[in-house]
Amino acid sequence: MKARGWARIVGKATAFGVGKWAAVVTLVLALAACSPVFRNHGYAPDDDQLALVEVGSSTRADVADAVGRPSAQGILSDSGWFYVQSRFKHFTYNAPEEIDREVVSISFDSNGVVSNVERFGLEQGRVVTLSRRVTQSNIQGVSFLTQLFRNVGQIDPTSFFEEGL
Repeated sequence: MKARGWARIVGKATAFGVGKWAAVVTLVLALAACSPVFRNHGYAPDDDQLALVEVGSSTRADVADAVGRPSAQGILSDSGWFYVQSRFKHFTYNAPEEIDREVVSISFDSNGVVSNVERFGLEQGRVVTLSRRVTQSNIQGVSFLTQLFRNVGQIDPTSFFEEGL
């Protein structure tokens, strides 16, 4: 009589050696544990959702209905909404590595109407502008680095010394 089902598998396992089967299973599980795990954090609206936001006519309420409330807002006079989405790679015992980031910035004028929609990405560790829609030729809001470099050369070294020395 021929062995069936589990008896057949157990018979092969003992013929191959239980220790060898255990080693194979352990090796397969160890390799599976070394595969990277990817995690997404935050939310950034896609281009289809942003198409519903019209520069120059949409209000804060329209933006909230079209793409939702942001995860961050401008700290100076509540001038903008920022949507941030990141993707991290977790691999074994190494620190998590950010492999992708998108920031969508929606700026408002003093009346609460959309004045600018921008999408920034992370390319080779540098923040780059992926898309931009503005109503005016200049973009409101000056970055910290722009302010810093604008002041280079504006300092008069003699102003540090008292007169008459």
